[in-house]
Amino acid sequence: MKITRMLVANRGEIAVRIIRACQELGIETVLAHSEADRDSLAARLANQTVCIGPPPSDRSYLNIPNVVSAALISGCDSIHPGYGFLSENAYIAEVCSRCGLLFVGPPASVIDAFRNKVAARALMARAGLPVLPGSDDVLPNLEAARAAAAAVGFPVMLKASAGGGGRGMRVAASDEDVVRSYQIAQAEAVASFGNGDLYVERLVSPAKHIEVQIAADDFGNIIHLGERDCSLQRRHQKILEEAPSSTLDERQRAAICEAAVRGARFAEYRSVGTVEFLVDPDGAFYFIEMNTRLQVEHPVTEMITGIDLVKLQIAIAEGTPLPIRQEDVHIRGHAIECRIVAEDPSRDFAAAYGKIRGYHAPGGPGVRIDSHIFPGYEPPPYYDSLLAKVVAWGEDRDEAIARMDRALSETRIEGPETSIPYQIAVLRDEQFRSGQAHTAWRLPPPVEAADNDSSDR
Repeated sequence: MKITRMLVANRGEIAVRIIRACQELGIETVLAHSEADRDSLAARLANQTVCIGPPPSDRSYLNIPNVVSAALISGCDSIHPGYGFLSENAYIAEVCSRCGLLFVGPPASVIDAFRNKVAARALMARAGLPVLPGSDDVLPNLEAARAAAAAVGFPVMLKASAGGGGRGMRVAASDEDVVRSYQIAQAEAVASFGNGDLYVERLVSPAKHIEVQIAADDFGNIIHLGERDCSLQRRHQKILEEAPSSTLDERQRAAICEAAVRGARFAEYRSVGTVEFLVDPDGAFYFIEMNTRLQVEHPVTEMITGIDLVKLQIAIAEGTPLPIRQEDVHIRGHAIECRIVAEDPSRDFAAAYGKIRGYHAPGGPGVRIDSHIFPGYEPPPYYDSLLAKVVAWGEDRDEAIARMDRALSETRIEGPETSIPYQIAVLRDEQFRSGQAHTAWRLPPPVEAADNDSSDR
């Protein structure tokens, strides 16, 4: 089925990204937006807009009846969920199928298979992928968590079974830590996912967080598009991603990418997706989860492969066979993405609010920026604080780092404080430059605001 009119059920930069891809494909777009996003850039770019509710996401972007109704009344034949919100919700995929709408993502059965992280671990173990020691089921209560942690061996990680994005996660180095952290992790999981189920997994620290981009069609064709290194995290939230990894050798790279394809094939996966692994100091890798959606950091893969992942995702949803084979995928150069967020590094990354009074985007060779901001725009306080993604490509990692440093240094966002000074400090840190930074790395303090004041220049 050829898509002609698509409902974009998201906001911010990813909504803009999807709309632009659709424009190039000749697909009309309808933006489903909340009242807070009525005047957004995505609303200006879409062919049509439909308001789906008030600002709170549970009454708009997470409201499945409103989203599906918006698609039907506006004559859409498909829904693209972007990332976050409903992107990994099996129920909306099922509703779309029943209503004659294409869901741009995996079938409901596949999403459901990976929604529960405990079940996903078991599924991938059956596929032959290595998994970390952990609880075989969700933990019914604190006592079960204490027993599971003791059996696995400290340190452990308490994790939300319906989780993602670093939410509902707590490190426990002792039984006392489990007691202290259990209710906190559970409450955060309920607030973030509406599900407080937790499980225990052995903590690997330090580790490299490596994820493999895969694509699979309806005809059994599955390929990988290389790996990304997402080890630089703050509070389990990714802050900088790069591709390819600077620490994997060719043997490790081949093994981890083959494992990702094997797992996707075993699960009868379809669409684009990401298989995530932890790599320990000895080079052993372990499956941790699969994201059945487009990732925030997908641009770095696009930069090193030349493959448009959004267009590929749409083509797969239409039932088109993959246009490329594994041997057609060529990795060229190195790419880095920095997530620019409205947070103040000098105040422990407190949320920053305010109108965008001025904005100058970086440019030049090898630089890409995905953003939804413009002068006069005021980011709503109801959603995440991402303002832009700056991506830099180079012939090698050193050139990519130099270009990113230059790009961030010339970026000007007048209004809310941003993470730009912090990102620059990371880029100039010797451990990062050496490629040895890991998930337990103590990140450097940001450079002085006077060196790069994104709010006043």
